[in-house]
Amino acid sequence: MIQMLITGLFCGALLGFVMQRGRFCLTGGFRDMYLTKDNRMFYALLIAIAVQSVGVYTLIELGVFEFNAGTLPLLAIIVGSFIFGIGIVLAGGCATGTWYRAGEGLIGSWIALAGYMLMATIMKTGVLVPLNDKISSPQLSTNSIPETLGINVWILIGILVAIVGWIVYKEVTKPKVFIPSLKAKRTGLAHILFEKRWHPFVTAVLVGAIAVLAWPLSVATGRIGGLGITTPSANILQYLTTGDTAFINWGVFLVLGIFIGSFIAAKASREFRFRMPDVKTGINSFVGGNLMGFGASLAGGCSIGNGLVMTAMMTWQGWIALVFMILGTWTAVYFVFVRGRQKNKAMKASVKTA
Repeated sequence: MIQMLITGLFCGALLGFVMQRGRFCLTGGFRDMYLTKDNRMFYALLIAIAVQSVGVYTLIELGVFEFNAGTLPLLAIIVGSFIFGIGIVLAGGCATGTWYRAGEGLIGSWIALAGYMLMATIMKTGVLVPLNDKISSPQLSTNSIPETLGINVWILIGILVAIVGWIVYKEVTKPKVFIPSLKAKRTGLAHILFEKRWHPFVTAVLVGAIAVLAWPLSVATGRIGGLGITTPSANILQYLTTGDTAFINWGVFLVLGIFIGSFIAAKASREFRFRMPDVKTGINSFVGGNLMGFGASLAGGCSIGNGLVMTAMMTWQGWIALVFMILGTWTAVYFVFVRGRQKNKAMKASVKTA
């Protein structure tokens, strides 16, 4: 228990700190791909995936642990990931983003987190277990991309690294756009950690490195897996309502660590403050949180579990889930932002002509 407490909190705190300071928000990244054609955060995600893939498969080659991709519940992944994508727009953040934004004092994220934990628990051990099992029951025999294609996994990793390297080169060689920054109030390491704007690509490398670190730390406690948010979030509520210590695992301390790390970063950078949402935003946050919990439970992972970890493990589950998360996000963005603006313009026009 002590080992889980220390290493889980440590890894989570690192992740929460880095994500808060680097503003590593996949919801905003997926949204901006559609609204403003800004792909930088998506590129950052690819960097984190590539870093983790190289690191984790190196550990596997060294015999630190073994990984089995298992079977592929294709229907559940498609449906769940699409619903999850819709949910993160309404909630104002993905699963990990909700944890770290809660650490900043954003009450809307606390509301979303409550809905997320509640629905994930209902899906995993509550009345919706039969529905979850039924949708997940059609299984394809293999989930491993290299096994399906009959090639060595390092070929796929090499292709990914090459693509990411080309993207990074193209991005960093673009003409720089001058963005005025606030006058520095701190110097040295304090300025870098708590004041300086972090480049998304630097943040991505750090996130990828932490994702690699999570594997041996988690495996050492008997949990074969890396970063994961949905099941540990449900485990917290399951433990609180049943008192069963079997629900306490390394992942629980990981997600609690994300909250703590984000809180430390937000306080030190003077970004922490309690912010109460209006009624509409609060309702959207709770509904979005429930959709996240439903979708992530069904798909077997969230934007981190599937979008970062299972992609790095070169599974069909990860990459298919990532595609449908993005499609779900774009669908919600269209109806929430694009159609909303169109309605507002139409209403203003009708008022002027009245």
